[in-house]
Amino acid sequence: MDEKCCPECFNDNGLRRSIIPSLEPIKGTCSYCKSENVDIIEPSKLAVFFEMLINVYEPNEDGKGLVEWMRDDWGLFTHHMDNAHAKELLSEILDDGEIVRKNYIPSSAYKSEALAQWDTLKDELLYKNRYFLDQQFDTERLTELLGHLKAYEIPEEWFRARIMLSDKSYDIEEMGAPPKRLASHGRANPTGIPYLYLGSFPETAIAEIRPHTGEKATVAKFKIPEGLIAIDLRNPREHVSPFLLSDASEIGKMRSDIPFLERLGEELTRPVLPRSAAIDYIPSQYLCEFIKKKGFQGVIYRSSVSHGINLALFDPTQGKPISITQYNVNCVSVEVSLG
Repeated sequence: MDEKCCPECFNDNGLRRSIIPSLEPIKGTCSYCKSENVDIIEPSKLAVFFEMLINVYEPNEDGKGLVEWMRDDWGLFTHHMDNAHAKELLSEILDDGEIVRKNYIPSSAYKSEALAQWDTLKDELLYKNRYFLDQQFDTERLTELLGHLKAYEIPEEWFRARIMLSDKSYDIEEMGAPPKRLASHGRANPTGIPYLYLGSFPETAIAEIRPHTGEKATVAKFKIPEGLIAIDLRNPREHVSPFLLSDASEIGKMRSDIPFLERLGEELTRPVLPRSAAIDYIPSQYLCEFIKKKGFQGVIYRSSVSHGINLALFDPTQGKPISITQYNVNCVSVEVSLG
């Protein structure tokens, strides 16, 4: 029986959502990752896409295998695939059993200045100018890159928490974003411009408000509209698909820009001390303002204090509170390391 592969083998948005569905798949069990009742196709149908991808790498004895590069650079083969099956599948796709035994390095032809430009811009925003900037930044390229980070399958239900000042829970009408005049600075919003910050679970929302043991919190469940257009900055390396790019040159440029996209995600995730937040939040506020100006309605990012994820809605009215629940904060854990 002919071997068949499936989208779950690769863990790639482009293959899963666009390319494999266009190649007349059938439903069945994958020969490689053993996923059941999934779209399956002959590996050779993906040859042209993978040939374009491997063109951004050059043979070099001191390098590493293509499967390793594809895992490290693009998050491919990271879902259900061990090394042996990934190499077997790649050799079937390319009809070349030797290619997976050779070592490669990325081509030196593709370089990016985006990360250096961002660091310079960030320094100016923090310490030199805030509204009339001298630093030039390639906003066209940033707009193009953000287009590859559109969020998929955003959950409809999210949560927001408030520490209770008494034994009485907040009313559901009090669980939205603060009024404009009372909106303080946040990771995504400047002072006076309220956004609605939501967590993926009640525990996430409570952790984000930094409670103390013994406190109580009111948590509201929110529903957001279907089809919300948001940027997902959690893991650009796995979110971007090289297979949706037009040629090897575009793939090479994207590979060199991914560290920049990861830095943008870090701007929204890294822990910030309350006493320095007014300054330290400025770069992430600038980034979110840019994202908003490009027509996106929110941004998804990792939580710095829990295992969940967060959503900042630029228009707070897009989140509708539907219920409230009271929680007791039984324990707040602390992890330390030597300075």
